Amino acid sequence: MTISVLLVDDHAVVRSGLSKFLMVNKDLKLVGEASDGAEAVQMVSLHKPDIVLMDLMMPGTDGITATREIHQRYPAVKVIALTSFAEQNMIQGALQAGAVGYLQKNVTAAELGNAIRSACAGNMILSPEATQILAQSVAQPQIPGEQLTERERDVLKCMVDGLNNNEIAERLVVSLGTVKFHISNIFHKLGVDSRVEAVKLAIEQKLV
Repeated sequence: MTISVLLVDDHAVVRSGLSKFLMVNKDLKLVGEASDGAEAVQMVSLHKPDIVLMDLMMPGTDGITATREIHQRYPAVKVIALTSFAEQNMIQGALQAGAVGYLQKNVTAAELGNAIRSACAGNMILSPEATQILAQSVAQPQIPGEQLTERERDVLKCMVDGLNNNEIAERLVVSLGTVKFHISNIFHKLGVDSRVEAVKLAIEQKLV
């Protein structure tokens, strides 16, 4: 059985390295590459891969948003988050969006190949770091807003001030994609689904 794989990462060098990883395994076939989340959804529609290796931090549509859309539209396609970061909000966000695994980019070719096969067989795949972080989060329930980073608090304050995404990007001197990524993290950490709810909770809890 040949497993078809789609690579999603905004860095061409990373995609090139991952494609070489896949070539080592004769039962894995690269069917396409995408440089952002929106393109990833289009490529999934076109190729219907068995597995998507999804970076999470990308300009434009981030990996968590793309994972959620792929999971909703193509539930048979399995998404593995493959990122450089192991943070609680990112791990939980990816899994809640429908990812079947969370790996870091320091995996070996053999580990990646085995993870893809295992995910294709219906198993949940987590790096040791992700497993430890999730275990800690269960043992120590978090207070809403407690896990916000300093930059996320900056973005939340801008939201409380009534700024839109473009204005936040201008004030903080970051890209629009970065702002969207931070807002997605803020929503997840605060347990809200909208900007209005986030602002309301921030004011009530004096988070900024």
